[in-house]
Formats: sequence, C-alpha cells, structure tokens
Amino acid sequence: MSGLDFYAHVATRGDVLGVGIGAQPAEWETRLGADFLDAEDGSLLRRDYGLVELSFQEEDGARPCFGVSVQVHRLRWDTESSVPAALRDAYGVFAPSTRFEDLAAAIAGLGCSIESEPDEDGTSGDTHRYRVPESGVRIFVRADENAGEQTGEVWSLSVSPAWWRAAA
Repeated sequence: MSGLDFYAHVATRGDVLGVGIGAQPAEWETRLGADFLDAEDGSLLRRDYGLVELSFQEEDGARPCFGVSVQVHRLRWDTESSVPAALRDAYGVFAPSTRFEDLAAAIAGLGCSIESEPDEDGTSGDTHRYRVPESGVRIFVRADENAGEQTGEVWSLSVSPAWWRAAA
C-alpha cells in the first residue's frame, strides 16, 4: 500500500479509514488520532490533520462533517508530520508529490472513471478540476505552465457533496 492507494480510495469511496461525511469529530479522532488543530468560527469547525482537513457544522447539538479535503500539495514540504500516524500505519510511505496520470490509472484500476470539469468562470487557469462520477469526489491538479515539473501534480481531493451540489 502507498499514499497513491490512499488517494485512489478517497477518490472512489469518499471516506478516510472508513469514516466520512456525516461523522462527528469524535469519530474522526478515533480513526486519525488526537494530533490535529481545531479552528472554530461560530457554528463551523475546521479540523486540520495536515494532509487531511475536515469541516463540521453544528446542527441540533451535533457537528456532522460536511467536507473532507486531502491536501496532497502539503507533502511537498513535509511528509512525516503532515501524514497522520494512522494513515502511515495503514498505507505506508507517502511521496512528496503525486502525478495526476498515476492517480487516474489507480482510480481506473478500481473500476471508476474521471471526467474533466470545465472552468466556466475562467477563474482557475492554473488548476484543472476533475470529478469521479461514481463518488462525486473532485480532484484538483496543477496546470500552471510556470510551475515546471509540478505541472500535472495532484493539488488536492475534495469530498463535499452538499457544497458541490450548491455550486452546480
């Protein structure tokens, strides 16, 4: 197993170690550990595990997760402390970067497909966005021609069904 296997799992299943959208903060802590940073803003809570960033919103006394983001680009600077121990234990080594074509092949190997999403507003010329239709997960890829070898690297993955429905 590797970091690439983790990204392919998230892209096709929309969960991290079996926990995902709708899970409470305590469930995430049980799976990923207590090494995180919380930032609260009113009813919103953002939990940052380094590689994995979570968003929660208070509803009727509970705080279900409404967004999961895998910040692959953060590994370029620090793979050791950015990857939660539970993910290192489950998946092994995480490379400092991941090529989109490698992730696309891994996703296809799991029986899913990838669609390019147009940038109708023309606001993200330095990023290409893709969608895994079977899961709804979005993949953001560096497209900045000035980025040299970083062009074509996976920037992040986003699991956020409610946000993407609202943005559509």
